[in-house]
Amino acid sequence: MLIDTYGRVATDLRVSLTDRCNLRCTYCMPEEGLQWLAKPDLLTDDEIVRLIAIAVRDLGIDEVRFTGGEPLLRPGLVGIVERVAALTPRPRMSLTTNGIGLQRTAAALRDAGLDRVNVSLDTLRPDVFQALTRRKRHDDVLAGLAAARAAGLTPVKVNAVLMPGLNDDEAPDLLAWAIAQDYELRFIEQMPLDAQHGWRREGMITAGDILASLRTRFALTPESRDERGSAPAERWIVDGGPHRVGVIASVTRPFCRACDRTRLTADGQVRTCLFATEETDLRTALRSGAADEEIARLWKGAMWGKKAGSGLDDPSFLQPERPMSAIGG
Repeated sequence: MLIDTYGRVATDLRVSLTDRCNLRCTYCMPEEGLQWLAKPDLLTDDEIVRLIAIAVRDLGIDEVRFTGGEPLLRPGLVGIVERVAALTPRPRMSLTTNGIGLQRTAAALRDAGLDRVNVSLDTLRPDVFQALTRRKRHDDVLAGLAAARAAGLTPVKVNAVLMPGLNDDEAPDLLAWAIAQDYELRFIEQMPLDAQHGWRREGMITAGDILASLRTRFALTPESRDERGSAPAERWIVDGGPHRVGVIASVTRPFCRACDRTRLTADGQVRTCLFATEETDLRTALRSGAADEEIARLWKGAMWGKKAGSGLDDPSFLQPERPMSAIGG
């Protein structure tokens, strides 16, 4: 098992397939983009599948989430999903995407074995979408969401980040829309993972702000702690059910004590936390001919040293050098 000194066991693996993205969200990266990882530094499809196989077969991983950057930009994505679906035991598989390109790939991903998707959409207003992402692709995201639903990649979850002065008034409208479309909406507090290092706690829209806004239109009943388990989102039953809304409050209501995640970057580094400042290199071991047992040992050693929490409330907290696009969600 991937156990740490606090007794937490990682069963959920987040795999970043690329650091590239076709949007330029203001809370993630600058308009000109970033210096992307060189192709030789990226794990190959075979290397990704081998590491996932080790995690599933030898380390107790039972859920795999493919992330980016934007994972739909990975040419071998469908093949990777198909090969992971053939593993024994078969892990549950999901994909976090901005939805651009999902219209043309949803059916193929379903046929390959993908179980469901999370799609990022912060606004219902095309002009605000363009201001947030610096791209005119709002219609493409809506079409991708509809394609995912039609393909049966359900529950289709929608992730939204609220930003002051842009979309901070949209929480109730987003929830009403998600209910009408039968999507599960989750709000995510803006986190200090932007490439520009411009995040400031005093300027963020908090979970408290979001819930107060939602309650102007909806009755929210907290879901029981047993139902939540180790999920990062606190969920509320909306107007008596059956619909629910979630809030991932990584900053103001951290959930580190129940964390069950381990992360693999696109260049083969294990990260124990989104906010970690240290990584463990598995790519070099892979390419040096290490046996599966040695790679598993390195991975277990990395997780054993996982810290108690993210450290966001510590005055000495330092934002990771890698931005979210290079870490994976």
